[in-house]
Amino acid sequence: MSSSQAQGSNGPGDNMADIPELAPEADDHRPGSSSSDGETIRGEHGEEHIADAAVLEEEEEEENPPADVPIPTVKVDTSASIPNHYREIVGASQEAASEDGSTDAIPRLAASPMGSNLSIPDDTPSVQGSVVSSMGSSVLPTFARRPGMSPTPSFRPFDQRFQSRIASPYLSSPRPSSPAFLAGHSRTVSVSSQFLLDSGETETPSPPWEVVRWTKLRKLNSQAFSEAGKRNFGTPTCLAVTANIVMGTSKGIILVFDYNQNLKLIIGPGTKAVESGPITSIAISADHSTIAGGHSNGNIFTWDTTRAARPFLSIPHLDPTQVQRRTADGHIPNVAITHLGFLGTRHTALVSADDRGMAFSHLATRGTGALGRTVKTTRILGRYPDSKPPVGKTLKPSTVLGFSSCPLGNVEMATDGMGLTAMLTPYLLVIVSTTPIAQTQHKSARPKEVAAHSAMTGCLAWFPAVKLKVPDPVTGSQISKVKLVYCWSNVLTVLDVDEIPADDKEKLPSLKFRARSRWTCEESIAAVQWLSRSVLTVLTISQRLIVLEDRSMRMTEAFDLMNKHIYHADLFSKQLNPLVEQLDEDDDSMHGVVADAFYMSFKAYKSRLFLLGFNDVSIGALSNWADRLIALMESGDYVGAIQLATSYYTGDANKLTVGLPEDAELRHSMVQDKLMEIMSASLKYAFGQRQKRRDSVTDAHLQELAETCFVACQSVGDEDFVFDEMWEWYEDGEVEGLFLETLEPYILDGSIATVPPVVVKGMVTHFVRKGLESRLEELICHLNTATLDLDQITLLCKQHSLYDALLYVWNQALQDFITPLLDLLALLVPLMQNGRYSGSTNPIEDDIYGVNALKIFPYLSYVLTGRVYPTGEALSEEVAQKAKAELYWLLFSGKSITWPKGSNKRLLTKPSQSQEPSFPYLRLILNFDAPSFLSALNEAFEDSFLNDSPEKQAATGSRPRDLPEEQIFGLTVDRQYIVSILMEIMNSTDYETTDTIYLDMFIARNLPKYPQYLLFPGSTLTKVLTGLCRFPGRDLAEDAQLSAEYLLSVYQPPDVNALIPLFKEAGFYRILKRIYKNDKQYGKLIETYFEDPEDQEAVFSCIEVCLRPQAGLARRQVQDVHQVIKKHAAHFVEIDPPMAAKTIAKVAPELHHDVLQSSREQPGLQYSYLKTILEPQTEQRPTGSPDRDLVEQYLRLMCKFDPAHVSDYVGLVQSTNLRLDNLLPTMEETGVIDAAVILMAKEGQVQEAMSRLVKHLGTLESALQGLLAGSEPESNTEQLHQSVEELMEALRKYILVGIWLCQGQTKTVREANAGRRRQKPTLDDALSSDETLWLDLIDIAVQITKQISTALQLSPADTPSVDERPDLPLGENDKIITLLRSLVQNTFTALLTSTSTPSPSSTTTAGMGSNLSFLRILRAFLTRAAASSPNLADLRSVLSSIFAAYAYEESILRLSNRLLERSLFVSVNEAVALRQRGWRPRGSTCEACSRRVWGPGVAGNVFEAWEEKQALEDKKRKQRKALMSPYGDAGENGNGDDDAEAYVGKGKGKGKAPSPRLRQEDGAEAQIAQDPREARSEEVGTPRRREQPPLGPLVLLACRHIYHKQCLEELLAKDGRVKEKDYRCPIDG
Repeated sequence: MSSSQAQGSNGPGDNMADIPELAPEADDHRPGSSSSDGETIRGEHGEEHIADAAVLEEEEEEENPPADVPIPTVKVDTSASIPNHYREIVGASQEAASEDGSTDAIPRLAASPMGSNLSIPDDTPSVQGSVVSSMGSSVLPTFARRPGMSPTPSFRPFDQRFQSRIASPYLSSPRPSSPAFLAGHSRTVSVSSQFLLDSGETETPSPPWEVVRWTKLRKLNSQAFSEAGKRNFGTPTCLAVTANIVMGTSKGIILVFDYNQNLKLIIGPGTKAVESGPITSIAISADHSTIAGGHSNGNIFTWDTTRAARPFLSIPHLDPTQVQRRTADGHIPNVAITHLGFLGTRHTALVSADDRGMAFSHLATRGTGALGRTVKTTRILGRYPDSKPPVGKTLKPSTVLGFSSCPLGNVEMATDGMGLTAMLTPYLLVIVSTTPIAQTQHKSARPKEVAAHSAMTGCLAWFPAVKLKVPDPVTGSQISKVKLVYCWSNVLTVLDVDEIPADDKEKLPSLKFRARSRWTCEESIAAVQWLSRSVLTVLTISQRLIVLEDRSMRMTEAFDLMNKHIYHADLFSKQLNPLVEQLDEDDDSMHGVVADAFYMSFKAYKSRLFLLGFNDVSIGALSNWADRLIALMESGDYVGAIQLATSYYTGDANKLTVGLPEDAELRHSMVQDKLMEIMSASLKYAFGQRQKRRDSVTDAHLQELAETCFVACQSVGDEDFVFDEMWEWYEDGEVEGLFLETLEPYILDGSIATVPPVVVKGMVTHFVRKGLESRLEELICHLNTATLDLDQITLLCKQHSLYDALLYVWNQALQDFITPLLDLLALLVPLMQNGRYSGSTNPIEDDIYGVNALKIFPYLSYVLTGRVYPTGEALSEEVAQKAKAELYWLLFSGKSITWPKGSNKRLLTKPSQSQEPSFPYLRLILNFDAPSFLSALNEAFEDSFLNDSPEKQAATGSRPRDLPEEQIFGLTVDRQYIVSILMEIMNSTDYETTDTIYLDMFIARNLPKYPQYLLFPGSTLTKVLTGLCRFPGRDLAEDAQLSAEYLLSVYQPPDVNALIPLFKEAGFYRILKRIYKNDKQYGKLIETYFEDPEDQEAVFSCIEVCLRPQAGLARRQVQDVHQVIKKHAAHFVEIDPPMAAKTIAKVAPELHHDVLQSSREQPGLQYSYLKTILEPQTEQRPTGSPDRDLVEQYLRLMCKFDPAHVSDYVGLVQSTNLRLDNLLPTMEETGVIDAAVILMAKEGQVQEAMSRLVKHLGTLESALQGLLAGSEPESNTEQLHQSVEELMEALRKYILVGIWLCQGQTKTVREANAGRRRQKPTLDDALSSDETLWLDLIDIAVQITKQISTALQLSPADTPSVDERPDLPLGENDKIITLLRSLVQNTFTALLTSTSTPSPSSTTTAGMGSNLSFLRILRAFLTRAAASSPNLADLRSVLSSIFAAYAYEESILRLSNRLLERSLFVSVNEAVALRQRGWRPRGSTCEACSRRVWGPGVAGNVFEAWEEKQALEDKKRKQRKALMSPYGDAGENGNGDDDAEAYVGKGKGKGKAPSPRLRQEDGAEAQIAQDPREARSEEVGTPRRREQPPLGPLVLLACRHIYHKQCLEELLAKDGRVKEKDYRCPIDG
């Protein structure tokens, strides 16, 4: 491997020293593929489906390499005896919790294990710098108690489960979970991983190998492309390759070279071939012995290479006589032969195509020599230029873009003898069989996916059926199918050909063509070739070469060939020019340009590419997989070489392109040895360079190398290489940490379970040194213990306090479950010397012992439920039985034990005392943390081991001597025994309430679960209930109540009433509710709901259930409920006023007054309560009349809280239910006068209502005057303006109320007098009651207007100083005056409307003129005004402005009507003019009979006839006007009827000539009268010469052809489609 000068090693993308650095842009690139064969598209036939693998372009996926997790630096004090990771506790102990919230936080110690994470699985990945190894176990991070600490809140110990951090699969490590997902390394591995179709978009470093190794054929080029060669032979124009390299030239000569580049043959000189023009196409027979050449003039010659002096066969073009007479088929003269091909193995069967779109098959008969053979030519595609197109179709220009005959494979197929030929035109793909007769086998239209306005190209290539060495992995067949690839523009399709055997064996099989795959390129495809059975090469119009894999349609390579200067020619644009778009951007089917042809210059043969350039011929071969690996190694990119080799092994890379087989076993055997060799060489090279110069190979490079080698070894399945050779290199290089951290995710995900002891030792040393003990524990717990050095691993775990790992190793490797528990208990002994946790002078040691000792509880939980600690996997049934029995024996045997058996090692819980207490280990645990132990025991109770099963009986009864003591005892332990021991130990004298409460909860919750296994006397259960009621802290109240509910579900105390005070004191309201409900004490039940602060809203449903009729309560019970409701009425409403109202209204409406009375100090609640009753939101209104007191109270409250709604509600309520004396004071006090007026009017106190209204209006007037006159200069202008607006709005509102009052009274009086016979009223009559109301309203309205107007329009002499006048905005005075006058005007308008009674026969004006009521009111008003105001000037100005407004409105209406009438007249006049305008005929004669019908030269006095007709129409018009006059029914002369009979119509009447003007009929035709002379003769009676019979009216059609109506009908009758008013022109249809 070569090396060169290093360019630096500063970044992670740098390689080793002495290795040139590649561009860093490729760091993040990874291979991507977007091909898909899942979708299908429909072909030409409905049953055909194509797997669509359309790929516009391969997109690159960028994956950022995972960021390295920062590893905290931990200083190790070797002089200290405490492990280094505990030293972090010193700093962390001052904090409340871990900063990141992980389970590695320092625990808080409290009496209740609330802070434990026994119910929260730790999904947090272990991170570097974790402080205590045990904290990751999700055990209870709390001690039982510490002095002075209260129980922690909200702990439910028996609803949760212990879980271990290591139990869940390790998937969230900050390191990559699997190196298989690592991002691409810093070197560019392969172009197969970097797909870019457009090099202009991004810059991609090229690979260190050539994708295609090109070789220029220098010797050949020197002969064919030299000046002498071009002069002698001409310029090469086309290329064909089989066993020889054959080129046609521009002088009609064929040159044949062998692969040694020797010119073997020069074909054509001295023959007619050189006179036929340039060679435009060339073909070679299947046995390589015959060559055919097509010329530009249409001639075809074949040559036997053994006798090339003269043509083997001559196929001339047709001569002109043959073309004209069509006596034979063949190419027409001077049309270039663009395609040639041999059929099967025959030398005398060819197919050809020309650039005019015609194709022929040529079959020569057997004979001697060229003269002895005759050629039969058959047209198989296209039409001759002078042939007529089919009926209804146009002949489109066409050509043959692609053409190929099916070659022969290495296996015999039926298609070999059929002469299959594929032809591609701009419109169709046509496949024909030429043998025995020409027959079309398949047609397919151009796909819709072709890009609009793209370059028009077409090409195709066959691949024959071949026999395979190994079966096809997709089909399983030993023979591959014949297939055809064809391209239209940018869409490539692969077509499979299936042979369907015929029933008759003598017949040829039928063929089925199925479009299998489709791929879309970003640009048009100019040529396509099969490089191999599974690899396609595509040449685009921009001369880019693309390599595709067949089935996946995955683009594996793409690069530019522009520098090859490939020969191309414009063969089709002249013929296809009409198909090119002519500035029509909207037509997607058009093409922008016809591309040049490349197919004659791009050939493939036996996995080699041949390019014909303008100046040379090149041959190219794709570099294979071994070449690429060697190239990477030589460039120094050993990591990239390993990655690429791994992808070759797994089959992820483009194996077909690089020459690897699809068969996995065969591929593995080829690649594995090379891969292992590369890894060994890479490790040797990397560490050798590091020894020479350390900075030349950084740790990042070695990390990358390790990850890559791990991926490779995992793919190959060779772990020995990892732990033998790799480990040695990294250990010797003192970078074993990189190796171990790379190994870690493989252990955690289970990929590697066996690690040699030497590696385990290095792992422990490394992770402990870095303070990563929690991660180390996880690793050990995922290893197979059978392969570990137990002495070594246990020593290391104890030395570094890795108790999770130690427990795992003891359990799994030695099947010993007692020793680990004794080790954990030993940690408690120094902490519990006084029977309680006492602490020591060293807080670090306390935390070390306490944190690790907490592992007791999850350990017991896991083992006693048959799980492996700490992974959570299930133990085998036999091991689980043994483990459970041994642990129960250890805890409940009642004595301290010697373990291991035969030794003198005994763990003493009281080493300072001479005697151990009973059940020493159980007492030790309970004293340490009783809640956590009981939680673990609660889980153990769910295990079937404690059941009295037959298996246990058999084990203890039949063969007791076969089992050791501990197992025999353990098998006898059951739930009853365990609870009895606990109750005996945890008595009130030795344990505080903070501990015994958990035992009470434990018993209360487990008794309902296992009633058949637990039995307790009633006194014990009553004592448990009492203990639950006396819980030590409110945070345990809910748990205690829930436990008591569990217990009461199976136990009924004999004297429940004695416990009720305890339940009340404890706040067990749910229990009290159940007791009262069962005892039917409904009053106490509802009172309990009121007392329960957690469920007060439920009191409504409870009351409803209790008091509903179906409940069947006794009268006494109902009274009790009512008494409770009355007692708590105020609270009842406060909870939810609407719900309270609905509930009481539904079940106890008689309590409304009591409930409202209780809330008298909260009127807002009363209002909400009453609103729910009296105005429910639902559409259903309350039935019956509401209580009057409630309605009155509601109205009074509404005046305060919603005064705007009072008048609306008063209008809905019945007035007979209300007492005005109670309501009016409140309404007046709150200013709700409109509602008071409405109420008084409904009571019949109309006059009093008006008086009250007038009084209020006067008050508003005074307020407005005072506001205008008394505002201070410094007052806020905005506030003044707002106040004025509010008063003006109030005036308008109450004036409208007065109008409503007067109108109602007027209607009432009118209805009352409707049936009476009254004397006709006079102007002097006294005013009626309703007229008096109108008078009062008008008077007050006018008075307010006059007073305010006077105040605003003071004379200059009376004007106050500027400082004293109100400071209103500009123009505000005029606005106020206008508003006031509008009030008076509205009042007069309402009066006029109400008092007027218009009759049907009279107009409104007439009715108003006879309205005496209005006049009487007006007269009374003027009289009153004169009496009250001696000076009527102000009144006159008010009234004059009002009546002037009326006059102004009337003039506006008249002007509007006049404008509308004029506009209508103009529109109608235009419509009439358009109606009278006709169409001008195209000519002046009838199109049928050719007689002149109008215009100059028409016979007769046309003008006189027209004048006569016009006079007649004028006369008729005057008569119609006379008939419409309201003053008479006849015209002036009285003979209108007689004259009217003389006119019948507009040319449609019988015996009458129509009007001479043209008129439109149905928008498509018009009729005019015949010659006006005919009209004159019939209307006036003047005789005329009848040289020919009259032909009647004329018909002018929209196409401007004119006919006599009779002539037109006769023409249409011949076709059988004459129809009145539906004429069609016989000329234009």
